[in-house]
Amino acid sequence: MSRGVHNNPCSSAKRGMDQEKHTHCEDGLSALASMTLLYSGTCSERKVKMSNDNRVSEVRTSQQEPEREQRIFTFKATQLVWLLFGILEALIALRIGLKLIGANPESPIVALIYGFTYLFLFPFEGLVGSPTAGNMVLELSSLFAILIYGLIAWAMERAVWLILYRPRGPVVGTTQTTTSEHHTTP
Repeated sequence: MSRGVHNNPCSSAKRGMDQEKHTHCEDGLSALASMTLLYSGTCSERKVKMSNDNRVSEVRTSQQEPEREQRIFTFKATQLVWLLFGILEALIALRIGLKLIGANPESPIVALIYGFTYLFLFPFEGLVGSPTAGNMVLELSSLFAILIYGLIAWAMERAVWLILYRPRGPVVGTTQTTTSEHHTTP
């Protein structure tokens, strides 16, 4: 048994499995049966060749899944929405934590986090009061912003899903059988 990459008209570079099996008939003739199984996301092919000295049969079956690429694109787009909003919410949560421990705003990394998150928090500024104790601050408006941005992310993900998603349809299959006979003269 050998494993390798096979070229197929349905797609390029596929994983496959080749298996050859030799059998002997009672009359001493050798028959060769080989089976090749190729699988891909959009197409799979099963090819069976059986031969003896005077007859060769070949069966090809290919399957295609329509609109598979559209579903993959939709999935990746929704994952991108969650990734971007997840990073934003993590930075806002980090800001809340830094404000709670009274981090030095003159520190370059703290200044970068405060500056970047301010772009997304200024609509919520002054929404509610922020309790303070010394240089520690609990930004309740930032907690509210995390909730709102989470809802916006969910709404955007659902909108992308509704607009772009195509339900899985039936798999389209094609079977082709070829039989040929070879006659040899003694």
